Amino acid sequence: MTASPHTVTSMPAVRRPGCPFDPPEELIAAREHGPISRFPFPDGHQGWLVTGYDLVRSVLADPRFSSRRELMRHHPLIDYGDIEVPPAPPGEFLLMDEPQHSRYRRPLVGRFTVRRMRLLTERIEQITAEHLQAMEQAGPPADLVTAFAKPIPAIVICELLGVPYEDRGRFQDNIDTFLGGEAGDEELMAAYLATQRYLAELVAAKRADPTDDVLSDLLDSDLTDEELQGMALILLSAGFDTTANMLALGTFALLRNPEQLAALRADPTLTDQAVEELLRYLTVAKQFYRVALEDVELAGHTVEAGTMVILSLNTANRDPGRFPAPHTLDLRRRDGGHLAFSHGVHQCLGQQLARVELRVAFPALLNRLPGLRLAVPAEEIALRPETADIHGVKSLPVTWDA
Repeated sequence: MTASPHTVTSMPAVRRPGCPFDPPEELIAAREHGPISRFPFPDGHQGWLVTGYDLVRSVLADPRFSSRRELMRHHPLIDYGDIEVPPAPPGEFLLMDEPQHSRYRRPLVGRFTVRRMRLLTERIEQITAEHLQAMEQAGPPADLVTAFAKPIPAIVICELLGVPYEDRGRFQDNIDTFLGGEAGDEELMAAYLATQRYLAELVAAKRADPTDDVLSDLLDSDLTDEELQGMALILLSAGFDTTANMLALGTFALLRNPEQLAALRADPTLTDQAVEELLRYLTVAKQFYRVALEDVELAGHTVEAGTMVILSLNTANRDPGRFPAPHTLDLRRRDGGHLAFSHGVHQCLGQQLARVELRVAFPALLNRLPGLRLAVPAEEIALRPETADIHGVKSLPVTWDA
């Protein structure tokens, strides 16, 4: 007979003070009770929270669990009441299942291959060097978020999609607003709609005058302007926010682990391993949601059709059954297979782009600015709220030996 499951009562759980890199203690404790726990949503729906590596990976690859937005009628922070959740807008394929998901993803796959992303390395090196030079010229201290972590992925994704450089600030501010976890409903909706209006204008401009970019490449397909607009929104937000937060939070983690920072600075061949370990250790995309389409047995418990499941990627990537000493940042770790980019058909399309950006930016930053260190005590670094979809820091004041 299966024992009664553990219950987690608060989501998002709060991180322990002084532990900005570790998952919330309540989630770690839940995984220690077993890979799956009960979670009562605010509206009374009895859902599940999956925290174990093997089980999270299994659900992500299981077509019996849906990503469709219209099925996501429950939320850890919101009681929707009788409000019907509409389907995802055309093109926003992260919130769709097959075959709609593949219809939008397939035309993009060939444009985000390992080879194509590596061809971007020289341009990413140039963008990185320009921002480091600007930091040097301005002199210490600096906010690494605004001076380095945000502009590099923002410029790269803008150039890939053909967004004019002068428009970068418009979309960057709006994406910060609707992904940052602090905006009220009205402010959030205003930012989302402003981004949609801008992307509609951008698609129309590409129709009138195509350029050498991913968005223009898609114009010859059967995709409508509305679908292209939705796809552009996914690419812009995912290609900017996750990498920006990885750069800032990853630098913070290295500065708090000086022996690891010294190892990376001393051995450039360590870079690829270091990036994978930082991705595992931080897992800035903390969790995903799925809905069971039929009754499914998970770890001896029946997840009934229509039940919401929260998949905790950050605890899965700290599972001691998969990663020895999981709470230790070890840049020489060779245990691959982390879930920072998810898994299955929804695995991050832009993961190779993110890897190239991180592999270029971290060594360049550490080598260009000797003595890089925090400019304020670590406990004064403000984290993004746990309500944000992506974990990170609001700002990262740093200084260095000028």
